[in-house]
Amino acid sequence: MVKLRLKRCGRKQRAVYRIVAIDVRSRREGKDLQKVGFYDPIKNQTYLNVPAILYFLERGAQPTGTVQDIFKKVGVFKELHPNQTKFN
Repeated sequence: MVKLRLKRCGRKQRAVYRIVAIDVRSRREGKDLQKVGFYDPIKNQTYLNVPAILYFLERGAQPTGTVQDIFKKVGVFKELHPNQTKFN
């Protein structure tokens, strides 16, 4: 199963996160399938590759709680097909 989750980067006390598609059994810093976004909680900046995110969501990838909140704030779930609105 594939999840969309955060992968920690950056230095000590200055964490930034990549949003990645990764196998459920992998560690937090394990090998990812694809990088689909970037999140900086300190500067409150977000970059998302929306076509790649939609690709994984349409094929059954599950976002974690934090990633789901980031997607809702940006409005990614509005772009899914109408029959796939289980995340709203």
